[in-house]
Amino acid sequence: MTRKHRKLRNPLALAVLTTLLQKPMHPYEIAQTLRNQGKDTSTKTNYGSLYTVVQNLEKYGFVEVTGVERQGNRPERTVYGLTGEGREEMAEWLSDLLAIPAKEYPIFETALSLMAALPPDDVVSLLQTRLSSLEVQVASGRGALEKLSKTLPRLFLVEVEYQLHMVEAQAEWVAGFIEELTHGSLPGVDQWQRFHETGEMPTESRP
Repeated sequence: MTRKHRKLRNPLALAVLTTLLQKPMHPYEIAQTLRNQGKDTSTKTNYGSLYTVVQNLEKYGFVEVTGVERQGNRPERTVYGLTGEGREEMAEWLSDLLAIPAKEYPIFETALSLMAALPPDDVVSLLQTRLSSLEVQVASGRGALEKLSKTLPRLFLVEVEYQLHMVEAQAEWVAGFIEELTHGSLPGVDQWQRFHETGEMPTESRP
């Protein structure tokens, strides 16, 4: 099973489609709803580009103008609603994301793949700094989740719960890896250290 190639791939477009499932809205209301429902913590939300996203959704027939609103002396605001094609796209896109694992490229993973360019002691120090930040994030995330769970059903907090578990898992892994580096139990750490002392590449690393 593979992902379908989509006309739009910006996750913000999917967030807009699911938000419009609630009711037709103008772009500013969409932005406010995303913020009020905490979706800006799980989807990179650039409110300046949201209008462009809505225009692209209209271009491909996923949303359509349903009316115009005016409040007092404010400029008119165009209200958009989902089309039948938009509902279908939203359901298929979301289903793909939930069902099909995709290779992602977190920047921390990139840094780990290149960390041998730094001395082991430096890496230990840097990872200790990261671990401290992760522990703060875990504590903050637990507090936020506990607070939100008092007013919102768990159904609407699962992404916050997932984020917290991922941070906890990363913190646990980083702590374990620091221990390996500190005690010298990581295979190859001696050669790694020697390289930074002498400039000699480990034999197994040479082409």
